[in-house]
Amino acid sequence: MMSKLVIYTLWLFVCSQLSLWSVWATADEQDGEVKIEVLFKPEQCDKQSKRGDLMNVHYDGFLAKDGSQFYCSRSDKAGHPQWFVLGVGQVIKGLDVGMMDMCPGEKRKITVPPVLAFGEKGKGPVPPNATVVFEVELYSVSRGPRTMEAFGEIDIDKDRSLTKAEVKEYLKKEYEKGGKPRDEAFYQKIMDDIFRRNDDDKDGLISANEYNIYKHDEL
Repeated sequence: MMSKLVIYTLWLFVCSQLSLWSVWATADEQDGEVKIEVLFKPEQCDKQSKRGDLMNVHYDGFLAKDGSQFYCSRSDKAGHPQWFVLGVGQVIKGLDVGMMDMCPGEKRKITVPPVLAFGEKGKGPVPPNATVVFEVELYSVSRGPRTMEAFGEIDIDKDRSLTKAEVKEYLKKEYEKGGKPRDEAFYQKIMDDIFRRNDDDKDGLISANEYNIYKHDEL
């Protein structure tokens, strides 16, 4: 459920046009700092990301100690950019912190300490107590899908549940409103992903309770 999503930005950028700079963002809840290096930022930025926004990104994950790659969204899940809601635990804490205040089209290098990444136990190819580095490219940012205001807009028949037809119709309306209409396959893919993540009882409907609970699907 998106408002005025921005189309994919150019993959390549000219280094001579960039002024690289770094800032530090501190996570208040835990010890540890996230280092944010902005690699590219568009001159025009109409919307910056905030907690609860819906993000569409590509990211690569590396181990800081040797630079080995442990994740690449371009090769995972058919290579599509990943959708997630920012700041609610759908990704590791360090990315929730490191992707705040990003602009569509922006690229960042985010270095995350173990306590804000995969911790003392590690996960999969990431060993225990590992500092990790993510190279992130943000394609679009829009109002998050979990507000009850948005639910009311999608629920056309006001029966307190969302059908696939209602969700798809809302997606089409929002993209067209933003001047970025897409083909049926695009809407179908987003709709399928929404129901896969949220239709807990698999009845083909998303209830108000299912809709309003953030899923925790970390990397």
